[in-house]
Amino acid sequence: MNPLKSTGAAVAVAVVLAAILSAALGHGFAELGLAVWIHIVAGVMWLGLLYYLNVVQTPALAEATADSAGPAAGAIVRYVSPRALRWLRWSAVLTWFTGLWYLGRSGNLVSAATLGHLGREYYGLVIGIGAWLGTIMLLILWLLIWPSQKILLGLVSADDAGRVRAARIAALASRINFVLSVPLLLCMGGANHALPF
Repeated sequence: MNPLKSTGAAVAVAVVLAAILSAALGHGFAELGLAVWIHIVAGVMWLGLLYYLNVVQTPALAEATADSAGPAAGAIVRYVSPRALRWLRWSAVLTWFTGLWYLGRSGNLVSAATLGHLGREYYGLVIGIGAWLGTIMLLILWLLIWPSQKILLGLVSADDAGRVRAARIAALASRINFVLSVPLLLCMGGANHALPF
């Protein structure tokens, strides 16, 4: 069987290759290394889907809906959106929990939560801003975007006015997360690589 023909098998092969590479380089899978690795992989999935939804799918759906002679947007809404939103939601949760795991086990949770004890510690300040942005984004996703998307996907019934309201909330909340993701990435890179601000 070709593992590249199945998403699950491809993921398993990717994990095995990463484990082999880690062992070959001599770093192993120490707990904190594992936390960071899962955090990065889940974060790439979360933000990659966020970017896909904002930069590709949303504008494409608007064009497809406006084009009476073109293809209908129904296939994307029925088959692509639910899957993308499921991966978006759960990769966000995994990113957040592995970030919390790493900060807690590395002894940086209090510093991050208090923004470097209100600016006295550079790493805590910068990673804390990133962590708070990630927390806000997670809450926006689960408390605003997902409930609205459930209406738009027909998982929750609503009248026409409710669907219009849900579409407006989902679009605006998703765009806010898209905007917040850029400073979040700046903070994540800046904290770990001592980027000057």
